[in-house]
Amino acid sequence: MVILQQVLNGLSFGALLFLLASGFTLVFGLMRIANLAHGAFYLLGGYVGVVVTATTGNLAAGLVAAAIIVALLATGVERVLLVRVRGNELAEVLLTIGVAFIVADICLAIFGGNPMSLSVSEWLKGSLTFGPMPYPKYRLFIIGFTVLVGIALYLFQQRSRLGAMIRAGVDDREIAAACGINVDRIMAGVFVLGGVLAGVAGVIGAGLLSLRPGADVDILLFAMVVVIIGGLGSIKGAAVGSVLIGVIDATSRVWFPEFSYFTIFAPMALVLVLRPTGLFGRQT
Repeated sequence: MVILQQVLNGLSFGALLFLLASGFTLVFGLMRIANLAHGAFYLLGGYVGVVVTATTGNLAAGLVAAAIIVALLATGVERVLLVRVRGNELAEVLLTIGVAFIVADICLAIFGGNPMSLSVSEWLKGSLTFGPMPYPKYRLFIIGFTVLVGIALYLFQQRSRLGAMIRAGVDDREIAAACGINVDRIMAGVFVLGGVLAGVAGVIGAGLLSLRPGADVDILLFAMVVVIIGGLGSIKGAAVGSVLIGVIDATSRVWFPEFSYFTIFAPMALVLVLRPTGLFGRQT
């Protein structure tokens, strides 16, 4: 029963990582930007979602509010700031670091430094029983919600015309542009989509992990590991990497707590050595 419980814990944490890493991997794969403000989008979305949910008593309202606020911020960052340094990778990374610091400080000034958690609806409180083992409903909700989001993202990326354009931009931006695809506009849309996913992840994560100053950096590290393992621009890779890292983290914290970080970064190092493009990434 202990093993099953830890696997479920790993799946729920992995589901949260997928929500964050799926947006990160699309931005990284298409724009070649390690968007280090992605964790700040998570933090801001989480705070907004917690406040709106507590005010309205409606989790859906909190998710929508977080998505809108983070989408507006991401649009401003991409259209006003990043567009001015397009192609300069060092400037892009430094710029996103600056945005991350600014957003984190604004969150600290507005929401304070005390940990905050999501007040979940009554129907998500309590637990369900699997044989002799009870398990929290909210963690099961995270898994189910993320599965639906993952299916929607996969269908969008693999079955839609816009998804085909995004895949083309990930594989070869120059050829995609030569074929008439407005890569600049696609970049902007993907950056905003990534921000929305981060904001939604912040709300969902606030019911699993507390929001606090520095939580953006902690969760971003996990997302980067997932992206490196899964491969740039791959939703399938983000899903596999998230499950792998989630289960490894949950089990290692119970049985090998002193090696918990080692067990996370060791698989990443192994993948970098054996397959530098990631499990599902392709050479560009």
